[in-house]
Amino acid sequence: MTQHKSLLLGLLLLLFSNISLAQKATVTISEDAKVSKILSLKKEMEKENKLSDGYTIQLYYGEKNKANSTIRNYRNSYNTWAASIKYETPNYKVWVGNFSSRIDADRALIEIKDKFPSAFILKPERSK
Repeated sequence: MTQHKSLLLGLLLLLFSNISLAQKATVTISEDAKVSKILSLKKEMEKENKLSDGYTIQLYYGEKNKANSTIRNYRNSYNTWAASIKYETPNYKVWVGNFSSRIDADRALIEIKDKFPSAFILKPERSK
């Protein structure tokens, strides 16, 4: 019985000695300010659909005055997704959102279709 106690005591001491001798260190990571600036620029460009390979919703395609009216109506009704007007000679497009997946765009379209029944999803070509 004493042998078992001695063995158990020895194992416990061995275990606790390893824990108490473990290394403790602090890691400091310093980030270059340029990295933060580039990341914020990338985020801004994604909001404007300049880097996106994703999907957007088109509310209108046509003349400038009606495009401005459409974007005003959209902004008065929704504030969840950013909207913008794109010009493609000779017409203006009202685009909403920058969705990374088709399912996200579909969910938004269901909500938007109530006020804009002609809205549809498209995958714009990447800006160069």
